[in-house]
Order: sequence, then structure tokens, then C-alpha cells
Amino acid sequence: MAETSNVRVLVCGGIGAGKSAVAECFAGMGAVMIEADRVGHEVLAPGAPAWGAVAKQWPSVVTADGEIDRAALGRIVFADPGELALLESYTHPAISRAITERAGAIDGPVVVEVPIVLSLDGDWTVVFVDASLDTRLDRAQSRGMERVDAMRRARQQPDHETWLALADYVVENDGDLVALHERASEVWREIIASAS
Repeated sequence: MAETSNVRVLVCGGIGAGKSAVAECFAGMGAVMIEADRVGHEVLAPGAPAWGAVAKQWPSVVTADGEIDRAALGRIVFADPGELALLESYTHPAISRAITERAGAIDGPVVVEVPIVLSLDGDWTVVFVDASLDTRLDRAQSRGMERVDAMRRARQQPDHETWLALADYVVENDGDLVALHERASEVWREIIASAS
């Protein structure tokens, strides 16, 4: 375990790329998984680090019990790049701090699933999960999202070239789950071997 105790992996990619499946595969091979989206929910909870700024900026998305209505907030920010950038300026630092703290408390490999570009302290290996836009939109639709909403979100995420420039490894995911797991397993073995 000593050789792999400091393995830190970011699994990133656009909406519907298959980040969760790859991160879960890594978790099945011994990593502790942290979901950035779940941390994002936590930093927007009443009293949490980003809640006050978001509630002040977009009071219409605050429910009667003080929660942030994430669907309403999403409709605002994914329709306007300026609004999205403002939201990210509130949430990303809080998410990054929370993930860095959690990862630091784990003695063993850590994998973080992220739909965004995050700046995290420490040495992180970046795995980009890649799939064509049509495939990603089809997957988002199959999970109940309107195609136009999925396209809007895809347009607000980093483009293909940005992801590739950040990536240490690429996992292609235009095929089936069997092929995805085979490639993800191969990448995980390479990451562990390079840490040993």
C-alpha cells in the first residue's frame, strides 16, 4: 500500500462521457471515490461555504426552507456564460478545498470524478473520458434530461482540446461497458505501476 498511498486521480470529461463508470471501475480496483458533484451539493447547503454568496446573488433560487434549488440555478447559469463563471467563482474554491482535505485524510489511492476543471493541491493524474457529442447527448437523454438542456450544459463545459491538453490518460467511451471497463482497468494498472 505504501507505493500507492499517494495515488490521486481525477476522472474528467463532458456530460454523458462515462466519468462515473470509469471512477467506479477504479473504485472497484481499490481506490476511494470522491464525487465532486456531491461535494458541490454540500458546499451549497444552508450555512455551507458557498451558500451565502449564491443566495445573495440569485435569491429567486432559494426555497422556503433555505435550500438552493439547483435545477432553477442550473437554468439560469447554463443559459449565460457570465452567470456560470460567477457561480463557479463562488463554488469552485470551496469544492477544491473540500476535496483536497478529504483526499489528504485518506491513506490509499483516491479517485475524484469531476465534470469541470478543478485546481487541486498536490500531484494529480488526470484521466479524460472521451465520447462523441452525439453519444454523450444520447446518454444524457436516456437519463431523463432534455436534449436541448444537455447541449446547453455541454457547450458550457471545457472543449475537447482543453480536456486533451490536461489529460495524462484518455479512455475512449463510444462503445459498450465491457470495452470501457477493459480500457479503464488497463489505465488503472498503468497508473498504479507508475506509482510503484
